[in-house]
Amino acid sequence: MTTSSPSTLPSSGRDLVIRPLAGPEELDLFLRLTYSLDHELADDLATGRRLPQWMWVALDGERLLGRLSWWTGTAGSAPQALDFLDLDPGLSPEERAEVGLRLLETATAAVIPAGVRPPEFSRYMPADWRDVPETRSVLESVFGVLESAGARPLVERLRLEWLPGTPVPEPSGRLGFRPVRDREDLVSLMAPVMEGTLDAHGKADLASGLSPREAADLHYDEEFEHYSSPRAWWRVALLPGSGEPVGFVVPARNNYHHTIAYIGVLPAHRGHGYIDDILAEGTRVLAAEGVPRVRAATDLGNVPMAAAFARTGYATFERAINYVWDAPGASGS
Repeated sequence: MTTSSPSTLPSSGRDLVIRPLAGPEELDLFLRLTYSLDHELADDLATGRRLPQWMWVALDGERLLGRLSWWTGTAGSAPQALDFLDLDPGLSPEERAEVGLRLLETATAAVIPAGVRPPEFSRYMPADWRDVPETRSVLESVFGVLESAGARPLVERLRLEWLPGTPVPEPSGRLGFRPVRDREDLVSLMAPVMEGTLDAHGKADLASGLSPREAADLHYDEEFEHYSSPRAWWRVALLPGSGEPVGFVVPARNNYHHTIAYIGVLPAHRGHGYIDDILAEGTRVLAAEGVPRVRAATDLGNVPMAAAFARTGYATFERAINYVWDAPGASGS
């Protein structure tokens, strides 16, 4: 186990110990700070989506001053995301900055191999986080730590939810739908949708040098390939008569929720409002399964997609923010 020796914070005289959890039995220690995903931690540990050695704490005696954790979607895989980074709100902003940076750099140096770009940071936030001074102060401390460690903000996103009992538009008759046949059937439609995308992650993939087809392949292999929900739920939207594909939607269940995992309209068919028909179809597929909720997300700047979700009965219940490192070794080097 990697453990830091006690060190003193110059601004406070605190003795700070930074270390990973000794094992799942220390989960209660990690839970002395709070975040909306706390309820998932025990199952994540049991299924291998988290490892104790990926869950780090900063301690002043028995007081937990900070914590962080990486996550992976598939047991046995390398960390895919840094999705916990919490700092004691009782600390001053200066102390939060110092504790957080020391925690992040120490943990990253121990967990992420040298020469490997750190995984993306993801954080869920109240929809009104900017309007609540205490919440904003703590979150801005977290963001400051990330930026001090070499990360930059990629995108802020709306987290959306459809609940049973919310009306779903009836089929308009403008489009027909068929199940996705196989991997190639879907990826061949995803690739042209990548062109001109408003999605920040998609734009980042293209900016990295990936072709639209390579970006679509990567998205499928990293996400869709691992869904355990029926692929029979996935739909291709067609023009009546000709059967020409217009777009597609991927209703699915990830490790935690039923979701509209991906949706797109082919470039040649944009501007006709087809996104409403396609989103409604994906929502109907999941509603027919009696699911307790349907989750979705879209970039804050993707105004057309956000409006389509609102018209289909989805409400914003949270926001999310993503930070990325552009170079290997940016943190903990």
